[in-house]
Amino acid sequence: MAGNQMVSPYKGSGQITREKFLFYEMRTAARLMEEGLSDSDVEERIVEDNLFQYPTEKSIRQMAKTCIRRLHGLQDESLIAAVAAMPQDAAKQICLYAMMKQYRLVWDFMITVIGEKYRMQNFSFSQMDVNVFFMQLQEQDDYVAGWSESTMKKIRQILIRVLAENEYLDDIRADHINPVWLNPVLENAIRSNNDDRALAAFNCFS
Repeated sequence: MAGNQMVSPYKGSGQITREKFLFYEMRTAARLMEEGLSDSDVEERIVEDNLFQYPTEKSIRQMAKTCIRRLHGLQDESLIAAVAAMPQDAAKQICLYAMMKQYRLVWDFMITVIGEKYRMQNFSFSQMDVNVFFMQLQEQDDYVAGWSESTMKKIRQILIRVLAENEYLDDIRADHINPVWLNPVLENAIRSNNDDRALAAFNCFS
């Protein structure tokens, strides 16, 4: 009855159990886009040449579509070019922002958990931080409350791996987060997109 007005902002976030961070795949798709190929041509090139080295055409096509959608979600051509060509650490940071833009869950986690730690200068980190975040989400949102424990576990693991891949954590067992430095190209784009809330996730408060 009230379903139309009660669509969860986290609908679709569970897909990260399958879609993950995808840095190599995002870089590959961005480079093809920079060659001037259309989205459909990018997808076909990735599938035909098996550029992702996945076992099935279906999985390659799914992830190609995901990467294209995520790159367009940046709403900034300069960021797509940066994913294609910038050094790995800067390109990964942009891919993290793209992941935040695509999944509300990643957005909220990076801002309310990681950003808040930077704001408070509290660099401790543990599984408990992630668990508390999910407990609060489950209390606030019926859609998230309906996720199975195995789904929640996978998402928790992916969030921690994303932190490690972007050097927030030294590894997935680290007990503290490292200060990160926000690349100016990404900072300018975040400000241009009026996404200033996202700056905290990258330890930027000026």
